Amino acid sequence: MKILAINGSHRKGKNTADLLNLVLEEAAALGASTELLELSDYNIKLCRSCNKCLGRPQCSITDDDMGSIGEKLLEADGIVLGSPVYWSNVSTLMKNLMDRSRYLHMVQNLLAGKVGGAVTNAGLRNGGQEATLRIMEFFLTAQGLYLVDSRNQEDPIMTSGVAGSLLADIKDGKIIWRKSAMEDEAAVLAARQLGRNMVAAIKKLKNN
Repeated sequence: MKILAINGSHRKGKNTADLLNLVLEEAAALGASTELLELSDYNIKLCRSCNKCLGRPQCSITDDDMGSIGEKLLEADGIVLGSPVYWSNVSTLMKNLMDRSRYLHMVQNLLAGKVGGAVTNAGLRNGGQEATLRIMEFFLTAQGLYLVDSRNQEDPIMTSGVAGSLLADIKDGKIIWRKSAMEDEAAVLAARQLGRNMVAAIKKLKNN
């Protein structure tokens, strides 16, 4: 069982990576092999809209890193996308990955049957996290993945997804910021639960 996490943050190893690593740590504790892919490490050219992928499941751009990322996507049983909030949307790195993955979708959903999840983080408490999650989740379901949420079905619902915030509180009109997403207890708990839920979903699919 392999779970691949993809970090769309331009800031490698920071808040979004921390939340993704919590998902992977929990999955690894349950026996999954895991990998964190930092998009900032890769050269992915922009989609040229040549439409050649409308007739074949292959991208016409072959001189960048999208091919190797595509192989990792195909090899994984589970895929977790992570992006900070940029104007209630994903980062440019994540959006470019989505655009360039078109060849995996147009002729046939080559990622169909895998398990997917999403993670986001923003500075403000209501900083566009839910919209950003929905964009990543729509992408995953459009690619044919089974979407997994971060709820523990045995407990009352606490969050609507893994959505961190750096705003801790406001006292006397002054904002108190968290030092990192790891101080957001709700996001940490949700990230760990997402990892457990992804492993459970993958095992269930493999046993059917």
